[in-house]
Amino acid sequence: MPLGTLDRSAPTLFKQGPSPLARLALYSALALFLMVADTRFRVTEPLRQAMATVLYPLQWLALQPVELAGKGAGYFQSLQAAQQGADEARRQMAVLSVRAGESEQLLRENAELRKLLDLRERLTTPAQAAQVIYDTADPYTRRVMLDRGQLAGVEPGAPVMDASGVLGQVTRVFPMLSEVTLLIDRDQAIPVLNLRTGARSVAYGDPAGGQGGGMELRFTPAAADVKEGDLLTTSGVDGLYPAGLPVARVVRVERRADSAFARIYCAPVAQMDGARHVMVLKPVVADLPERPEPTPAAPRRGGRK
Repeated sequence: MPLGTLDRSAPTLFKQGPSPLARLALYSALALFLMVADTRFRVTEPLRQAMATVLYPLQWLALQPVELAGKGAGYFQSLQAAQQGADEARRQMAVLSVRAGESEQLLRENAELRKLLDLRERLTTPAQAAQVIYDTADPYTRRVMLDRGQLAGVEPGAPVMDASGVLGQVTRVFPMLSEVTLLIDRDQAIPVLNLRTGARSVAYGDPAGGQGGGMELRFTPAAADVKEGDLLTTSGVDGLYPAGLPVARVVRVERRADSAFARIYCAPVAQMDGARHVMVLKPVVADLPERPEPTPAAPRRGGRK
């Protein structure tokens, strides 16, 4: 018998129960009934709650990887945001620190300028303002450079002051700049007057004295009336410095039995290391009358032949 003629249907003995079409209709009607009953009477609510309670651990386990991934992403994002915030805070702190430093510097400069303006009103000698731009590179001298030169009318030998007292003297003049030798330079000397006693002397620079440099009164007798705290001013006998300008204050007096002279150390009243704004005075010698020419000696009469 050919294979195509075989009957593959189930025998009548195994055909039991309703037909598939009847089962489909029954299940569809049951489903419809349950949906209507659930909508109207909520008959499946307890069953749904029971199933949700039973399935909650499985749902929790299934959601853990998603939550861990979300928390990890949030952690890294928050960490990056925190780092960016910290960097921005440090940058702002640096900016505020710079601004605070600039504000303090401006306040200090304003105070110096006010003192210079007050000093200029009290000075009778012509003066002009200048600014210290840098110190010279020579480690064996104490000199600074000003931003005023020959074109601004600065003359060699002109006295230079800050708001407190005499700072130094112009020793070299360039077209746009000028060099000032400070009073504490080893080669600098200035005639001074003891304001308490009226005694005149000469103060020399002492780079090794004090903190950053000082001055010394040389060739002063050991019995001279000099005390600590005496204020020394310019005497005006040199023809360069106007009289009465503060120069230094005596800080230590040493008298030795084996020496006829006393060692007198002084501290300049001007700010030698941090002066920024100064006044350049006109040398007094420019206002002094010219020295008269010596008159020739008259011939003697009745001299020996």
